Amino acid sequence: MNDAVKADLIRVAHMMADAARPETLQHFRSATLAPDDKGGGGYDPVTVADRAAEEAMRAVLAKERPDDAILGEEFGAEPGTTGLTWVLDPIDGTRGYISGTPTWGVLISVADEAGPLFGLIDQPYIGERFAGGFGVAEWTGPNGTRPLAARQSRALSEATVLTTFPEVGTADEGRAFHAVAGRAKLTRYGMDCYGYALLAAGQVDLVIEAGLNAYDIQAPIAVIHAAGGIVTDWEGGPVHDGGRALAAATPELHSAAMAILKETLGA
Repeated sequence: MNDAVKADLIRVAHMMADAARPETLQHFRSATLAPDDKGGGGYDPVTVADRAAEEAMRAVLAKERPDDAILGEEFGAEPGTTGLTWVLDPIDGTRGYISGTPTWGVLISVADEAGPLFGLIDQPYIGERFAGGFGVAEWTGPNGTRPLAARQSRALSEATVLTTFPEVGTADEGRAFHAVAGRAKLTRYGMDCYGYALLAAGQVDLVIEAGLNAYDIQAPIAVIHAAGGIVTDWEGGPVHDGGRALAAATPELHSAAMAILKETLGA
C-alpha cells in the first residue's frame, strides 16, 4: 500500500469521526433519550444516536471510498472490491452512554485480510481522539496533541488493570479475570473502549475482556499496537474477529497475565 492510499485512509477515518461526533453529542445526557433493547440475553441497549452516528459514517464512505467494504454494529456488512473493510462501532459502551458516563466512544478502523491497519478511538464529549497505524500514534484532546506510548517496565504487582466485567463474559471468564486482578495493584471497571485508549496513552497497564465482537476490538488493536502495546486473545493468537481480548503495555505483562488466565481456565 503506497503512502497516498494510507494518507487517504487516515483522512477518511477522521472525516467519519467528525461526522459521528454531533450525532452522539446531541442525544448524550438527554432526559428524553429512550433506548431500545436488542434482546438476545441480558440488557443490550441501542439508541437513536447509535444508528444516526453509523449512518453519518456510512454516508462519508459512500462519497469518499464507495468501493471499500463495511462492517458496522447497527447496519451489518456491505461488500467491497478493494480488499479493505471499514469496521465501525458508532457508540462502543452504549450502557455507559445512556448512564451519562463519558467513557463510551466511536470506534473506526480499516482492515485487510490480516487485521486492522489504522484505527481511531474518539470520545466526543471530552473531545479526545486516539489514532494509531500507518506510522501514526497520537492523542488529541483539550491539552493539545501528544504522542501515544504504552508505559514500560511495570510488574504485575504494580499494574493497573481495567475491564467491563462482570457485564460481559461467562462466570468462568470472570473468575479468570479476577485471578489476574487479584495480583495487580489496582482494578477499575466499566470503562468500555476508553480503557484501551488509556492503555495506549500510558495511563494503565492491562485491559482484559471477553464476549467481544470485531467492531469492539479492531480500532483498539490498531491504536494500542501503534503505541507499542500488545493485544491478543487469551491464547496469544489474533483477536480481531472478537472473543476474549488481553491488551497489555508490555510483552512481559502480557505473558504474566496470559499464564494466569490459562491456569485458571484449566487450559
